[in-house]
Amino acid sequence: MGIYIDVFNYVLVVILAGVSVAWIMLIRSMWITFRDSPFLDQFKTRSHARPKVSIILPARNEEKFIERCLCSLINQDYDNYEIIAIDDRSDDKTGSIIKKIAEKNYKVKYVLAGPKPDRWMGKNWACVEGYKRSTGELLLFTDADTYHSNNSITLAVSHLISEELDALTAIPKMLCLDKWTKITLPVLSTFLHTRFSALRVNDPSKKTGYFFGSFFIIKRDTYHSVGTHEGVKSEIVEDGALGKKVKEAGFKLKMVRAEHIVEAVWARDWLTLWHALKRLMVPLYFQSRTVALGIFVAVLFLLFIPFPALAYSAFFSSNALSFEILFVSSLISSTLIYLASILDARKSLLLPIKYQIFTFLGSAIIIFGFASGIIHAKSDKAVSWRGRTYSIADTQDAISI
Repeated sequence: MGIYIDVFNYVLVVILAGVSVAWIMLIRSMWITFRDSPFLDQFKTRSHARPKVSIILPARNEEKFIERCLCSLINQDYDNYEIIAIDDRSDDKTGSIIKKIAEKNYKVKYVLAGPKPDRWMGKNWACVEGYKRSTGELLLFTDADTYHSNNSITLAVSHLISEELDALTAIPKMLCLDKWTKITLPVLSTFLHTRFSALRVNDPSKKTGYFFGSFFIIKRDTYHSVGTHEGVKSEIVEDGALGKKVKEAGFKLKMVRAEHIVEAVWARDWLTLWHALKRLMVPLYFQSRTVALGIFVAVLFLLFIPFPALAYSAFFSSNALSFEILFVSSLISSTLIYLASILDARKSLLLPIKYQIFTFLGSAIIIFGFASGIIHAKSDKAVSWRGRTYSIADTQDAISI
């Protein structure tokens, strides 16, 4: 029996060695991304006109955030813009708050979205409803839980025109409102900063294209050319899908950092965090079940396995040499996960380090959230978001027809 345990332990050692190498590469990539990514307010300015900007702001059940967002947009130092605020059939006071503000400020236009058609995601439908009523040469899409510094539009327009871009997206500071998100998001972001880093998006030789839904500005003609949000109507992560289409169509897209200018909320509580994790995995499942399962297994080993391996080897460490070697291997890989999480928390999210004590718990939450996404991908209520539930299988079937 002992020899089988030793073989099992040494297999784990080899796997954890690979995990450690992967984390060293991820941490290096994160550091380079933080160091070299461009900023929204750092570019060579050229003289240019001040085209009209239509800010398209979809909102559903956002009564806690919509007023703060609208006030930050009203107080912009850019003079030629309009705010199209779309009430996506909210069940709370969102619509009445928008109406009240619109009555006092001519820049704000209240729009009540029509009933959501079948096979559409709600936000995508609301964005198209806002687009139809917009008049600007440039379109700035943002979310209702986003806060904008008063120069964000000026900087975005000047950056876009000065560098002759077709679209520009800004990485916001992600606000973590609850303890679960503060524990989990730094771990998750270690992957987002590498897979969807500004350096990859800005590299013409890379296929990576991505928008942050909280802030992206795009030329009207470009938006129309890629099919508007109608072209991604059934996508759960619509901003990523739209950014990908813009990049693939050959338009000039740039991603910049703007944590000191734009703030956005990624998740608000345990429930929204859970569904946000499911939203990341469900689209992958329908693109390719094999790829989704492969990614899940990879994340399982990268994020989770080192911790139970550490506990297992520590408990039996005095039994055999293989346990001692496994203990060292799992300790190294676990430490690297912690280092990556701390790096992201301090450099991007600006969180107190005390929450990273529970990095192991954040890793477990991500794994179970991803697993839930795969397990429930084909259910009638695969994802719940802003008071709506979606059957993603139906929308994917529509695409294939």
